[in-house]
Amino acid sequence: MSSHEYYMSRALQFAEQGLFTTDPNPRVGCILVKNGQIIGQGWHQYSGEGHAEVHALKDAGLNAKGADCYVTLEPCSHFGRTAPCADAIINSGVKRVFIAMTDPNPLVSGSGINKLKLAGIEVIVGILEQQAEVLNIGFCKRMRTGLPYVRSKMAMSMDGRTAMASGESNWITGPAARQDVHKLRAQSSAILTGIGTVLADDPALTVRPEAWYPVQTIRQPKCIVVDSKLRINEDAKILKDNAQVLIVTTVANKTFQKAEVCCLPADNDQVDLGALMAELGRRQMNEIMVEAGSKLNGALLAAGLIDELVIYMAPKIMGDGAKGLFHLPALSTMAQNIHLQITDIRAVGCDWRITALPQLNKDH
Repeated sequence: MSSHEYYMSRALQFAEQGLFTTDPNPRVGCILVKNGQIIGQGWHQYSGEGHAEVHALKDAGLNAKGADCYVTLEPCSHFGRTAPCADAIINSGVKRVFIAMTDPNPLVSGSGINKLKLAGIEVIVGILEQQAEVLNIGFCKRMRTGLPYVRSKMAMSMDGRTAMASGESNWITGPAARQDVHKLRAQSSAILTGIGTVLADDPALTVRPEAWYPVQTIRQPKCIVVDSKLRINEDAKILKDNAQVLIVTTVANKTFQKAEVCCLPADNDQVDLGALMAELGRRQMNEIMVEAGSKLNGALLAAGLIDELVIYMAPKIMGDGAKGLFHLPALSTMAQNIHLQITDIRAVGCDWRITALPQLNKDH
């Protein structure tokens, strides 16, 4: 590892401290280095507050003059809720700026780098770029496509079952896996579920700082219920326990006291899921976590709208009568199968967590 990679990795570590708090903004870290010593450090902590560069420059004070700046995302060059970070860097007297990746936001993309160069500052881009991209995978996708990054979480037995025929599913996985799920919830912009899950399980879908996993987050992700026929009961736990609930339906002119109702176009008598994702992107949602049953997961997968699967596999056998992961049209040949690129497998307590990327319509 070069010294530049070392310092950028430190900046990425600071950026990760905003994993649960910066939404809808990106997670960004920054350090200032002078004479081989870190003299300033900071990260973007909350949306609407100072960016990473501002905190690092404040930490370094007048010592920032002549220093090297390592930042995980291109400094902004426009006035938003805060002043441009590129201007703050220029005014500080920093000598060189090392940037992990260019900002995919069209309002910034390249202009922050150009502003620094015009001010006579040397700029180097691309150090640990892939790591920076992964840290902000939802923000990057939304800026490039207008759509959020969709991550579906499922728990299954070793024979691929998610619930008994009766619907009983508590608990397939152990406490460690459930802890892990709360971390995924906390970093998400919203939790997406279907009306079938709400009616059958009456879940809360909140980030709960249980004694076994004190997730530190100042915000709860929004909850989104896909309810084409508007069958939700106003006494549902999800409406009681969540401050922000969005019910997506095809039924017009309906309101709920405890939730916002959004009417979207229908596709085969169901909510058009493509239109739903476009709407969530318009609402500045970066990462959507799906916690739903086989029908909604199957529909999202078939439509090519799931970017990542996180599957917790328990060392249990539930039998042929139990329910499967996805409700999909019958596939008659191997050529029709949906290929998955497995990116990570690891033990989580007594269970296994498999992370995979669907490879729809790709040769394999």
